[in-house]
Amino acid sequence: MEVILAIAFYIGLALVVIGAISDLIGALGMLRFPNFYVRLHAATIGAIGGAVYPLIGVALMSPSLTSLGTYRWYLMGASLVTALFIAMAAPTGSHALARAAHRAKVVEVYPKVVDHLEEDGK
Repeated sequence: MEVILAIAFYIGLALVVIGAISDLIGALGMLRFPNFYVRLHAATIGAIGGAVYPLIGVALMSPSLTSLGTYRWYLMGASLVTALFIAMAAPTGSHALARAAHRAKVVEVYPKVVDHLEEDGK
């Protein structure tokens, strides 16, 4: 059992590190990308990779934290539920923002490759 807990702890630690790297990449994308829509993509990648992966990592690490007693199982459950909520809410929110910006014609993107919303409006 100790071997399984150790493996889960190190996998969780790797997921936390991957989440930190995803946050860094998302922040660089927010600075470097040219327009609203691509920056919104970088923000969503930062939210998913920078929040969901570390929360799953914490959920994997929590059973081996014996100093928490029975609260380690609450930490595991809360981390998984929060990760699930963020994984569902972040793409939905970014899609709503992008659709609202497109409908309001706030941001023009050139060159356009494909714009299905504009084609449906005609």
